Amino acid sequence: MIDELDRKIIRVLNANGRKSFREVAKEVGTSATAVINTVKKLEAAGAVRGYVPVVDPEYFGFHLAAIIAVRISRGKLLETQKRISLDVHVAAVYDVTGDWDSFIIGRFTNREDLNGFIKKLLAIPYVDRTVTHIVLNVVKEDPRVAV
Repeated sequence: MIDELDRKIIRVLNANGRKSFREVAKEVGTSATAVINTVKKLEAAGAVRGYVPVVDPEYFGFHLAAIIAVRISRGKLLETQKRISLDVHVAAVYDVTGDWDSFIIGRFTNREDLNGFIKKLLAIPYVDRTVTHIVLNVVKEDPRVAV
């Protein structure tokens, strides 16, 4: 069960994951030991799964984002989704309800890169159809979970 101290600590770490436990403790009004114990508890429970820098994809040459709807056939949904998820362009694969089986969020260097990905995607067995939406503007993109 998550309590308010857990939430406060996660909010502080979401804002700046490089803060020391002592700095986090001061900000949330508790001891460094309490912060350490809380973070260890959240890690052990799987609530905190790792620590990564939040990077700007454009800085690394990925100037194009796309959302791709995928229809997958013959009962091979999870197997096909896992295969798609291995591609370096893929940031997320979602198993969804509705007219489509999956949505893929991908990052690409340019249109040719996206075109190559789509052609490779359509060559995967059991991928029947795709519809690609190119992202024009990002209004909000935040990997942090609101707690």
